[in-house]
Amino acid sequence: MKKIVLLLLLTITFSSCEKDDICTDETTPRLVLEFYDISNPSNFKNVLNLKVTGEGQTELGTYNGVNKVELPLDITNDITKYSLILNSASSTGANEDFLQFNYTRQNVFVSRACGYKTIFELNATPNVVIKTDSTTPDGFWIQDINIVTTNIETENETHIKIYF
Repeated sequence: MKKIVLLLLLTITFSSCEKDDICTDETTPRLVLEFYDISNPSNFKNVLNLKVTGEGQTELGTYNGVNKVELPLDITNDITKYSLILNSASSTGANEDFLQFNYTRQNVFVSRACGYKTIFELNATPNVVIKTDSTTPDGFWIQDINIVTTNIETENETHIKIYF
């Protein structure tokens, strides 16, 4: 009789446990940049050999023939700086611009399996994005920047439009 009661208690105990959660898309979002044609602002424009490097980081990648890139923001600071070199494969036509993004961070609990993720809010003052040229000025290839949304909570939407 004791064995039956013990077996029943064990069965109830283990059947009441929750299944392990699986973390899917609930991670810290990246900043989504889309590129547009400055002469026709409603049309996408593909970047050619765009090399992106974060300040203090290794190269994040070279993008070719795409009109959208996703860049990680620093989860330990309120500023992230990037070097964006258009036509990076060219020895004479390469053009480097720097973008600095200013934001605040907030850690949000997602689930037991995922833990926390960081969401960002781009600062309205003094400047959301600061654009500077390389140390050897070659003119800005980035002509205009349009902030679509200041809240960066998912990667399902465009956050910033860049016109060139």
